[in-house]
Order: sequence, then C-alpha cells, then structure tokens
Amino acid sequence: MSTAVSPEGNGPIPRGGGREAIATAAREVFQERGYHGASIRDIAKRAGLSLSALYYWHPSKQDLLAALIEDNTLDYFRRCDEALARVGDDPAARLVALVGATVEYRVERQTESNISNREWRNLEPEHTTRLRELRVKATTIWSDIIDAGVEQGIFRCEHPVDARRAAQAACNAIAEWYRPGGTLTTAELVDHYSRIVLRIVDHRGR
Repeated sequence: MSTAVSPEGNGPIPRGGGREAIATAAREVFQERGYHGASIRDIAKRAGLSLSALYYWHPSKQDLLAALIEDNTLDYFRRCDEALARVGDDPAARLVALVGATVEYRVERQTESNISNREWRNLEPEHTTRLRELRVKATTIWSDIIDAGVEQGIFRCEHPVDARRAAQAACNAIAEWYRPGGTLTTAELVDHYSRIVLRIVDHRGR
C-alpha cells in the first residue's frame, strides 16, 4: 500500500486509512451537529488524528464537506449504473431499477444522503459551481428514462418534467424519515415506491 508521510513526522499514514477515518468522522459529526455546529477540531478528534494530519488531507472544513458530497454522489451513481446494467432497454424496467437503486441507497446510506441534501446550501460558490454538474447528472438519469417511456407510449404522463420531479423527490425523501427496524423492510419499500413511481408516470405497458 502506498503511503503519505504524516505532517507530524510520526511516520506514514496509510493512503486509505487517514482519508477514510476523516470521512467517517465528518459524516458522524455533520449528522449530529450540522455543518455550522461542527468544528474541524472535533472531526479530527473523532477520527483519532491530529488537526495537522486532518489538514494534510483537507485544507478546510469547506473542502471536507465538498469532498463528502462529491463522494456520496459518485457512490450513488455507481449504484444506479450497476442496477441499470442488469436490465434491458424497456423504460418501465429501467425506471423500476432506478427506483430500487435509489431507495436502497437512501436506506443504506442514510447519513450520507442527508448530508448531501441538507448541507448543499452551505457550500461556497466555487464548490457549488464545480459540483452542480453532478446534480444535473442525477436529474438526467431520471429524465432520460421517463422521456424514453413517454416517447414509446409506455408512460402517459402529460407533464414528464413534473413527473420526474415528483418521483425523484419521493425516493430521495426516504432518507429524511426512514428509521431502521420499522414496519417495512427495504425490499418492501422498493416494491412500494416502484408502484408509486409507475403510477406517477402513468405506466400503461405496451
């Protein structure tokens, strides 16, 4: 494993260990206290690292937040790509696969989802501009599938843009209210929301 030299001069820091320890600690602290209530010192302490070691990886709390949001979003895209690769070209099947990937991610990566959603407003302009493309891509994944279904006559919704907004928002909101150990399993949630989204786009089949 390649290593980086600790800024403290205390020996090498494993190249996945330091960064991952910081990311885990930051997720926990941001979730508990919010961006403005969290201090970079608290995050370093939670990660078991010195403040200077944390600064080796991230020059500021703002850069750390941007890195978390970027990593979370790219991880979500990987889930979506994997799910869509398992189905064919049928828009209904692809939409159900996308719903499944989204619901599962919002349940399994609830903290990451909430941080990306709640703390986006706290990004400074340079990071907002850089990461906006990722938000556009997230929207495009949904709209491309819904638009294809409308073009093929499979989805009969009169307002595809509004349908996309409603479907995407419904699935994303799960991270806000979901509680582990509730009455619905993840598989049941996927089935439930797949039915809801297919109704939103007015799925009629071929």
